Amino acid sequence: MKKVLTIAGSDSSGGAGIQADLKTMTSHKIYGMSVITALTAQNTTGVYGVFESTPEFVAQQMDAVFTDIYPDAIKIGMVSNKEIISVIADKLIEYNAERIVLDPVMVATSGGKLFKDDAIEMLINKLIPLATLITPNIQEAQVLSGLEIDSKEDMQRAAVKISENYSGYILIKGGHLTSSSDDLLYANGEFIWYEQEKLNNPNTHGTGCTLSSAIACNLAEGNDVKTSILNAKEYITGAISSGINLGKGRGPLNHFWNLG
Repeated sequence: MKKVLTIAGSDSSGGAGIQADLKTMTSHKIYGMSVITALTAQNTTGVYGVFESTPEFVAQQMDAVFTDIYPDAIKIGMVSNKEIISVIADKLIEYNAERIVLDPVMVATSGGKLFKDDAIEMLINKLIPLATLITPNIQEAQVLSGLEIDSKEDMQRAAVKISENYSGYILIKGGHLTSSSDDLLYANGEFIWYEQEKLNNPNTHGTGCTLSSAIACNLAEGNDVKTSILNAKEYITGAISSGINLGKGRGPLNHFWNLG
């Protein structure tokens, strides 16, 4: 059985973060493990509190995982301060970690802020360079590139700008575009578009967490980056299209739609 580690925050309502990651891994028949960077009090309507792990405890969790059940791939989500980012990067280097998918979570689907401003520089300079693939949405790509993004052409310009400091794969998610939900993969001067019609379902809580975890699962199984993204997008389209309706705000996905 392949093993995937998620390094992220906990979502008490179960729709995003560690909980979404582990559900996604289970649906892919992957053995999931977790390093929790923060506890959040949140639900489909907002984020009501954040209690961060200490950097020392994050390091302890990573040591416990890597020295016993070494992961075949890693997904990184909510890493909210520079001290935690630094210790994660140090441990990934120490254990020669590979197949790393980094979802630069800065704002929750409900709009709650999950990232401290002084952490951005540390993320860009120390953690992102270790990733095989980063998966920013449009808001996050704007932060990473310093550019406004209102169109698919803007997404291409932002990808090129981000690549000035990063040599891995960049997947900019287009879910916040008005005309489509097309995603852009960029690496080594090549643009690849994954076309996606907008799905008629407002319940998208945890979409980014779920997609990045699904990609990590596919990488763990030995698929290349392009195939992993294609498979993951098929999975998440099914999870959204399933149409479950939980909560009073933006509800979660059906992570188990593919299990019958």
